[in-house]
Amino acid sequence: MKFWKEHGALRMVLIVAFFVAGLFLVIAGWKMTGSLAGLGWMILGVVFLLTALSVYNQAFASPWKKR
Repeated sequence: MKFWKEHGALRMVLIVAFFVAGLFLVIAGWKMTGSLAGLGWMILGVVFLLTALSVYNQAFASPWKKR
């Protein structure tokens, strides 16, 4: 997408925010060993980490070309 290439600062802020929040949730959930809520926090943290990766990759994605 052209939007992500033009707004590099916004992209970097979002990547850092999702990454830090994801790591925090994974570590906090890991400390809650033996409870189901800890597993939920870790899964949510992984979702945040994958979102950070997706935002990073959007700048390099090429648009679909019609045949």
